[in-house]
Amino acid sequence: MPEKHALLSASSSQKWLHCPPSARLEASLPDNASEAAAAGTLAHAIGELKLRKLFVEKGMSSRTYNSRMKKLTKDPLYDPGMERSTDAYVDYIKEIAYGFHAEPMIALEQQVDYSAWAPEGFGTSDCILIQGTDLHIADYKNGKGVPVSAYDNPQMKLYALGALAAYGLLYPVTDITLHIVQPNLNNFSSWSLTKDELMAWGESIRPAAQLAFEGKGDFCQGEWCDKGFCRAAALCRKRMEENMSLMDTAADPVSGKPVLPPLITDEDVGRIMKKAVFLASWVKKLERYAFDALLSGKSIPGWKLVEGRSNRVITNPEKAAAALTKAGYEEPLIYKPRELLAIGELEKLIGADDFKACVDPAITKPPGKPTLVPEDDRRPAMTLKTTAAEAFGGENTYKEEK
Repeated sequence: MPEKHALLSASSSQKWLHCPPSARLEASLPDNASEAAAAGTLAHAIGELKLRKLFVEKGMSSRTYNSRMKKLTKDPLYDPGMERSTDAYVDYIKEIAYGFHAEPMIALEQQVDYSAWAPEGFGTSDCILIQGTDLHIADYKNGKGVPVSAYDNPQMKLYALGALAAYGLLYPVTDITLHIVQPNLNNFSSWSLTKDELMAWGESIRPAAQLAFEGKGDFCQGEWCDKGFCRAAALCRKRMEENMSLMDTAADPVSGKPVLPPLITDEDVGRIMKKAVFLASWVKKLERYAFDALLSGKSIPGWKLVEGRSNRVITNPEKAAAALTKAGYEEPLIYKPRELLAIGELEKLIGADDFKACVDPAITKPPGKPTLVPEDDRRPAMTLKTTAAEAFGGENTYKEEK
C-alpha cells in the first residue's frame, strides 16, 4: 500500500512556503519517484531497525533482528554502504541520548500532526527524543548530492511543531534542537531555538499555508524549484516567463525609445546574473523533459534523438591479454601499474576507523575553487590575494646565476 502524503508535507515545505500554488499544481502531476528516493526509504528502514533494537524494543532477540535485517538486505536497491551510513546515524542518535542525565523518551518514524498551523498537515519524523525540557528532532538524509542544513530548516520546524502537539502536555519542553544527519556527505548539523520562537514561526506561516492549501497565491521561482525536486520545475510557466525576459530594456524617458549602449555595465551584469541564476538548471530540466518525451515516443517540434558518440570497449579483456601475450608483449607493457582506489571507494571498503587511522594522515584538502554566488549567500566572501607574493606564496626566491 503506497504511503500517504499530506498536500502540505513537511518535506516539501520549502516549496509551498515560498511558492504557495505549487502544492496544488504538483498534486495534479504524476509522481515519478526516483530510484535514489527509493534507496533512501530503504536506508531509513535499516537505520530505524538498528535504533529500534537499541532503544525501543530492547528485548528484541538476535534472531528476530537478523530476520528483519535479512529481509531488508534482500531488496534490489540494498547497498553495503548503507551499513556504514546508518551506523553513523545510530552513533549520532546514541550521542544525543546518552548525553541526557536520564533515559529519554524516543519515538522512531513517528507520524506527527501540525495541522494546527498548516491545513491537514502531517509528516513522519525519523527520530524524536525528549528528556525534561529538551526536545530533539533528528532527520536522516541518505542523499549524496546536495548538503542539507538544520539551520532554520522549515521541514524540521514543522516536525518540531508536530512533536509539541503530540507530547507537549506530557513534557515541559522549553528548548528545541534540530539535527540533520547526512553521512554520505559527511554532513552533520544542528540548530537550536526556544519553544516560544518555534511557536511564533508557526503563527507566521499560517497565511502562506492557507494559500497553499487553497491553491492560491503567486508562483515564485527560487532554489526550491530544483533542490525541492518540484514536479513542475521544467514546464512551469512562471519560470519560463522569468527566464525568457532576463533584462529590462532601458528607455529614454522623453522619447521612449530603447537606449542600448554597445557595452553593458557592471550594474547590468549584476542584475542579469541575479535574474539568470536559475536559467541553467531550468534549461537542464527542459532538456530532460524533452529527452524523456522523445524516448517515450512523443514529439517535441524541432527536436529529435540521434545516436551519440560511442567509445570502444574491450568486452573480453582476458582474451585480449592472452592474445597480446602470445604475440610477445609482456604484462608490464599492457597493464596499468597499481594505483589506490579513489578516496570514496577506499573509505567505503575499509570503514571509517581504519580510514581515519591509515589514510587521513596522507590526505591534503586544498582550498575550494572560487565559486560565484549571490551576495546573500551565507558563506563568507573569499579574501582575495592581490599581490604576486600572496598569490604564489612568499617572496620571489629566484636568483640569477652568476
